[in-house]
Amino acid sequence: MRSIWNGAISFGLVSIPIKLFNATESHSISFRQIHTEDGGRVRYRKVCELDGEELETSEIGKAYEDADGSLVPITDDDLAALPLPTAKTIEIVAFVPADSIDPLQIDTAYYLSASGVPAAKPYTLLREALKRSRKVAVAKFALRGRERLGMLRVVDDVIAMHGLLWPDEIRAPEGVAPDSGVKVRDAELDLADALMDTLGEVDVDSLHDDYREAVESLIASKAGGALPPAEAPETKGGGKVIDLMAALEKSVRAAKEARGEEAAEPAEVTELKPRKTAARKTAPAKKTAKAATKTAARTATKTATKTTSAKSATKSTSKTAAKKSAASPKASATGAKKSTATTAKKAAKKTAPRKRASA
Repeated sequence: MRSIWNGAISFGLVSIPIKLFNATESHSISFRQIHTEDGGRVRYRKVCELDGEELETSEIGKAYEDADGSLVPITDDDLAALPLPTAKTIEIVAFVPADSIDPLQIDTAYYLSASGVPAAKPYTLLREALKRSRKVAVAKFALRGRERLGMLRVVDDVIAMHGLLWPDEIRAPEGVAPDSGVKVRDAELDLADALMDTLGEVDVDSLHDDYREAVESLIASKAGGALPPAEAPETKGGGKVIDLMAALEKSVRAAKEARGEEAAEPAEVTELKPRKTAARKTAPAKKTAKAATKTAARTATKTATKTTSAKSATKSTSKTAAKKSAASPKASATGAKKSTATTAKKAAKKTAPRKRASA
């Protein structure tokens, strides 16, 4: 890496020569402005408003614009003559707990490296002191023409410094918070806690910029003369009135499924009620289906009852007849004799007239 600043850390009476390196880099894709009709580059030129002459960088200086629009020239020599003790020094002013620094103040990050062999011992001393105290150092330093605040902390075996915004550069969040009349139930808080526990932690190194990758793919395909098929982005359903509890339950279930855990029963989502016309159309169909179901159930019950009664009656008749036959065998024989005698008498009466006629 290439250092951007050379100076020293002032740690009481101890001075630690250091070099300053950028700890971060931007991977954002930059674009140039072109003329849409012919594709020509559009460039900015620095021109003097008085004579219209285009100027080189060496010919351009600084000036402060006053409230009335007048310009007050300021040279580099003017700034260099100012009494700025932190011009080449990172002056540590205090050691504080890390959580006492508002994250809103944290700005650009830098790495501090020991400059030369003699600086290694005091550099290591400061690093180990920060580790053991579990605190961060608040310092003042000057960079790019202005004095700034810094926070020194240990990252692995290196001292890192975060530029801090001055307290008066942080805006108060007036009018940003929602209405204070909103109430949150304990059950909703419990589900929110369950969702937080289910989501768990994430390895930040596994996260990446999906949009930048899509832009790079688009540029590569257009540079090769082809345009990849445009994929319609997934649109989330809108216009639905969703119950907060149901949404939280569904979120917890989805998070568990994503982590391979067993999901709970699905939660119902309360949506907007359908229009009255739709309700009228669907109501008769529901009633007809319910009536048909009830009728079929009644018919089946009656049929089953009749069948059972018929079987019971048949069994009862058969048993009665069998009992009567077994109880009176003599009566049956007497009836049989009477029936035979009666038949013989009828036959004698029929044959008697025939004999008279023949005589």
